[in-house]
Amino acid sequence: MHGRSDISVSVIGLGLMGRAPAAAFLKAGHPTTVFNRTSGKAAPLVAQGARQARTAGEAIGPLTIICVTDYAVVRELLSGAELSGATLVNLTSGDSAQARETARWAAQRGARYLDGAIMAVPPVIGTPDALILLSGPEEDAASVRPVLEALGTVTHLGADPGLASLYDVAGLAMMWGVLNAWLQGTALVRTAGVDAVTFAPFARRLAVEVAGWLPGYAEQVDKGSFPAEVSALETDARAMAHLIEESEAAGVNTELPRLFKAFADRAMAAGHGGEQYPVLIEEFGKPRS
Repeated sequence: MHGRSDISVSVIGLGLMGRAPAAAFLKAGHPTTVFNRTSGKAAPLVAQGARQARTAGEAIGPLTIICVTDYAVVRELLSGAELSGATLVNLTSGDSAQARETARWAAQRGARYLDGAIMAVPPVIGTPDALILLSGPEEDAASVRPVLEALGTVTHLGADPGLASLYDVAGLAMMWGVLNAWLQGTALVRTAGVDAVTFAPFARRLAVEVAGWLPGYAEQVDKGSFPAEVSALETDARAMAHLIEESEAAGVNTELPRLFKAFADRAMAAGHGGEQYPVLIEEFGKPRS
């Protein structure tokens, strides 16, 4: 496949995350076939020029994008379809084990399979700000990349079909971590009459600064060596105690800062108090009942 706009694309699943890619393909000039079990959802796309398939099997084409509720629905919809020779790009959310099993399932039916994830909200799809993650055979990813670039910036993560799902949930951990920390800080400053809009620029600047630490911290994680170049974990733990005390005094929930300190306390008990903050990877990497 290549960058010509006459490459046909099929999209199965027309929820919010399915309709946006279909619309982006149409806008880029690709002949687009769509299918959804609730057929009425296809009407706006048909009005834009899409062809509506009567069944999922009828929708299967050389390049078929799937974006449905879960992996079980993927296999249910495609169980009776002729998949031989098709390239399936599955953008359905799930876990890495499901992605790997679905890759095996598709291969047994003669299909090429790429698992993927759209790291963007629907309105951003079709712009370079939408990050499209792919995992699976490199040759297959290279063949579909020019077409998928109609959706955003495409990144191939590797041959393991489970990588896109792993990156997806790891990204969610980042998202919720940042948002929850911001909400904790906002709850604190509101007790002094500072509104969220006033606090947000400060919080954003701090979040950007902290993000800048990640490449250097990542090197420490990969080396397994955590010299205290900025501050020692025991210093951070004292600051965590202040955060807990301030939250208690202000009548603000302390569960999140107590969780921070619980990780630090366990690492210090294991003898890591003199090392830098990324040493906590040892705690995050352990299962805990």
